[in-house]
Amino acid sequence: MTSSPNIVFIMSDDHAAHAISAYGSKVNETPQLDRLAAQGVRMDATYCTNSICSPSRASILTGTYSHINGVASIFTEIDYRVPTFAEVLHSSGYQTALFGKWHLGERPESAPRHFDAWKVFPGQGAYVDPEMIGPDGTETVPGYATDIVTDQSIDWIRDRDQDRPFLLLVHHKAPHRPWVPDEKHKELYPLGSIPEPSTLFDDHSTRSQAVRGVRMSVADDLSSDELGEELPPELRGPENRVERMRWKYQRYLRDYLQCVQSIDDNVGRLLDVLDDEGLTESTVVVYTSDQGFFLGDHGWFDKRLMFDESLQMPMLIRWPSSIPAATSCDAMVTNVDFAATFLDMAGLDAATALPTSQGRSFLPLLRGEQVDDWPDAVYYRYWEHDDPIHHAPAHYGVRTKDFKLIHYYGAGLGVPGSSDNLFEAEWELYDLRTDPEELVNVADNPSYADIRASLANRLADLQHHYADEPYEGPATPSPQWSWADEKSLQAVAAYTKTLRSDA
Repeated sequence: MTSSPNIVFIMSDDHAAHAISAYGSKVNETPQLDRLAAQGVRMDATYCTNSICSPSRASILTGTYSHINGVASIFTEIDYRVPTFAEVLHSSGYQTALFGKWHLGERPESAPRHFDAWKVFPGQGAYVDPEMIGPDGTETVPGYATDIVTDQSIDWIRDRDQDRPFLLLVHHKAPHRPWVPDEKHKELYPLGSIPEPSTLFDDHSTRSQAVRGVRMSVADDLSSDELGEELPPELRGPENRVERMRWKYQRYLRDYLQCVQSIDDNVGRLLDVLDDEGLTESTVVVYTSDQGFFLGDHGWFDKRLMFDESLQMPMLIRWPSSIPAATSCDAMVTNVDFAATFLDMAGLDAATALPTSQGRSFLPLLRGEQVDDWPDAVYYRYWEHDDPIHHAPAHYGVRTKDFKLIHYYGAGLGVPGSSDNLFEAEWELYDLRTDPEELVNVADNPSYADIRASLANRLADLQHHYADEPYEGPATPSPQWSWADEKSLQAVAAYTKTLRSDA
């Protein structure tokens, strides 16, 4: 095991790729994340498979979609019987640690397992003097959350067993709302200085009724509690919406970007420690976020929907001994692929070591190899239908390089956090070649009929491949969001093995 690389997996929460200067951000500078990109590879087409915190984290750990791992919404918890890549690495001789956000349940059955050391926030956690849960109980840790998680990670690196490889999960709370920046960053990004996105005033005129009904408007749904400042009376009312949008946008982005700045600073601290410990060459460093986020794009904040600002995850990977520096990769990968890739990096065969995984290692792509049969489409499904805060509709869809087809099927199917309201089924189709900002829904445009039919077939193929079930109407039985027994695990493993052999 001594030749196996260390793996440091840094994950933030709700950090959009377009708030990283290595991805061409127009609103901020992230020199330490840019340093990571300059020394490794920038992944340009990494997508989540369910754009919300807990489901994405479960998919990353298990290498499975939400309907397989059982974490379909933020109201569901991970089942300890579902195997994870951390469990496999631990059993293979890796020392393992986790610090920061878990958000996969607080009951003993859903607490972190297979970690030699761990401390996590309950739920979303707090930015200042957070409470943290560990094997020895609960404590309040003084300080700012992003610094604390980094401090704990650094201390663990320095105290590690130097004769064994390690897996370290550094999971930050930031920049999740409500945004509470560190005091030392509160002068950054002053009001009025932050560029507005070109789609800030998108009128949503061609979108489905379900999407027009979401409550994610910066102007109308972002509250004073989250902005930390009361809206001036003269900005209230529909006639003042444009100025209200601009007023809220500047405050939203200021606080969000200040929280991101702490992430960037602390990534730099961690990279410096790896240098100081002589670990740079032998350590894989990965930076990502659990999903993207709307930064005023289309007039929205939050995530959930399948538009690219929400769908895309930033992903920067450095491994000097194996990955060329200052490169980029535009192959389409998903968070379901992470587990297989990490196991492959450790020299393990995911098909054998984690047979329930539905993902595929993209390590050959990182090395610059040509993989002729790499998938050219990704499958997405959001389950938390008509959630109580944002009222985002349940939907699934397929994204290719050139097109995106989305089906809003409009039913909660008994998923925790979903309502029982049924919405009329609707479709959206976007031509990403001519409309990269996804402003014009062409689903009912006759000139796209053949493309829509082809994409619908591709969507059905992906659902079959991933053992998901399309919505068939109100009589569709509700899924059971837990593993029934060991037999369920064996069935998924057998099915996945069949899919691999078919491929």
